[in-house]
Amino acid sequence: MTPLQQSRPAANEHSDFHARYVNMVPEPDLLAAMQAQEAVTRAAFLAYTERPEHTYAPGKWTVRQMLGHMTDTERVFGSRLLFAARADPAALPGIEQDDWMREADFGTYTLPELLEEFAIVRSGHLSLLRHLPPAVWDRRVTASGHSFTVRALAYMLLGHERAHLDILRERYR
Repeated sequence: MTPLQQSRPAANEHSDFHARYVNMVPEPDLLAAMQAQEAVTRAAFLAYTERPEHTYAPGKWTVRQMLGHMTDTERVFGSRLLFAARADPAALPGIEQDDWMREADFGTYTLPELLEEFAIVRSGHLSLLRHLPPAVWDRRVTASGHSFTVRALAYMLLGHERAHLDILRERYR
């Protein structure tokens, strides 16, 4: 049994804001859940292949931008996880997602290309997570002024993805 199957992140392993992402992952086997999620995410976004610029309201992100944001966030959370896993003491900055979106040009991608990129980034994180020794899951990093464990960041990867899929289902249809 992996450390992830034995325990979930405690409230002191992440910020209050990020608790919503952790709480979106009830499965006892996080890595299996992350792997299974790929087909769900792919199907949800491929439904918008013919209308990647669709948005649910003026000024809101397009479907393409949402997937780009998910990929950016996957990289940020994964980077934080790696810093923690490697016991790097550096305090990491926060990000402002709207500033990042202004600088991103996701319009140069098709939805299938963005899905492939997201899957590649996730695959790298899964490989890393599968090979972490048990003691590493409790290591911490400070990011955005909050303390996070490797375990919490791993849960946040999947929870963030699911949060945006909920938005896609609820608001973009």
